[in-house]
Amino acid sequence: MSVVEVKAKAGEPFKTEIRVGDHHFTADVPAELGGKNTAATPHELLLGSLGACTAITVEMYAKRKEWPLTGISVKVTEEKAEGPDGQKITKFVREIDFEGNLTAEQIDGLRVIADKCPIHKILTAQNQVVTAVANKV
Repeated sequence: MSVVEVKAKAGEPFKTEIRVGDHHFTADVPAELGGKNTAATPHELLLGSLGACTAITVEMYAKRKEWPLTGISVKVTEEKAEGPDGQKITKFVREIDFEGNLTAEQIDGLRVIADKCPIHKILTAQNQVVTAVANKV
């Protein structure tokens, strides 16, 4: 289980410091929303997580199969859509570019494996977010 700690500081509106083990990065919002645009937004980090997980999952599979994958690029966009019941949903669109001397069958296999990345599974499953407040009044 991963533990991610996020802290916001007074005086730096909307900028957050994110720590995961030995790693440290920030998130912010654009100036038009009151931030300073010093880092990616939380939505962009989420899209980046899906893209990174996709690339890593595909690369691991190709290496295991000893397929000639020499590179992978993943572009992820977020769209608002309407579900079958008329409810608004978020649609994540991935555009994947595989590099290397791959056959059509290998490319199709890599596309199937892309859907097996753990972040893809999280985003397409029923999930819960449980909120606990640390400080008690």
